Amino acid sequence: MSDGFDRAPEPTRPQRAPPSSQDNIPPQNSESAMAKPQVVVAPVLMSKLSANAPEFYPSGYSSNYTDSYEDGCEDYPTLPEYVQDFLNHLTEQPGSFETEIEQFAETLNGWVTTDDALQELVELIYQQATSIPNFSYMGARLCNYLSHHLTISPQSGNFRQLLLQRCRTEYEVKDQAAKGDEVTRKRFHAFVLFLGELYLNLEIKGTNGQVTRADILQVGLRELLNALFSNPMDDNLICAVKLLKLTGSVLEDAWKEKGKNDMEEIIQRIENVVLDANCSRDVKQMLLKLVELRSSNWGRVHATSTYREATPENDPNYFMNEPTFYTSDGVPFTAADPGRLKKLMKSFVWNQSVSENSKAKFQRISFIKQFRLW
Repeated sequence: MSDGFDRAPEPTRPQRAPPSSQDNIPPQNSESAMAKPQVVVAPVLMSKLSANAPEFYPSGYSSNYTDSYEDGCEDYPTLPEYVQDFLNHLTEQPGSFETEIEQFAETLNGWVTTDDALQELVELIYQQATSIPNFSYMGARLCNYLSHHLTISPQSGNFRQLLLQRCRTEYEVKDQAAKGDEVTRKRFHAFVLFLGELYLNLEIKGTNGQVTRADILQVGLRELLNALFSNPMDDNLICAVKLLKLTGSVLEDAWKEKGKNDMEEIIQRIENVVLDANCSRDVKQMLLKLVELRSSNWGRVHATSTYREATPENDPNYFMNEPTFYTSDGVPFTAADPGRLKKLMKSFVWNQSVSENSKAKFQRISFIKQFRLW
């Protein structure tokens, strides 16, 4: 029987190994040998590595992250990369604004510490808001939030001041842009609509805590409309219609508070364009629809009619959903009928031929049913 170690066979017959201590092991059958195999323990090798050894870097590796980056990521982004990634994220998922804007502002407060960094931040947001049409509204909201939560305020101006300066740079070339080539006009239109969103969303807090809009933007929008109507090409007129649909009601209210009739002048100018300009028929229809929208108070409903309690005197539909009742003669009547109560009581007059007990029971049941419906 094999003792568990392999030996090279000889040509004639196998030879047993010399007797050893292992020969004292009692012989086992094949089943028990398979059930309990022998385990050979490998010798333990002592490692020569040291915990105090310097860090290993492969050849050609260079460390390019700053010491302030504490999470161990080697691809530490720059400020433009970080801001651009966040802007792209907001473009794709605008619903994440409320949940992520606070953390974004906190990160910027620890990062934007110089004039150049603040200028770069303003430019990135401006370019995103004017190059992607769907981002103009979100960009305006972002600008409003950062104008109130960024702590840096260098001598060159805070975030809101630098943003308005950037917009003024584009505003000063409005006349040339409105009559430029198609690419120039398209970029100009994006700026106009972004400025409209800024006017609606950029809040300025006064010394007494009141919130107002930037008057400088109100003046700028008026001049931008003049530039668009002075060059009545189709795309310029379409941009003017979009701007007035966006801001027309707010602009008119602000002008009326100051006793100005600027909106009347704009509407008159629109009517002149419809009569005289060589614009397309579709654009003229858009302009006429805009005039109609303004004549209906920009589609707004008076607040008084919204909160006024409905009564039979001021609401003709007050009784529309009331149930219909019938008298004993089969004549219908509703709550709007002035003689309703009298007719209702008459319906409970019973026939004199009915016994007194039956009359009392009938009266009680009929009155309860009618009264519940009433």
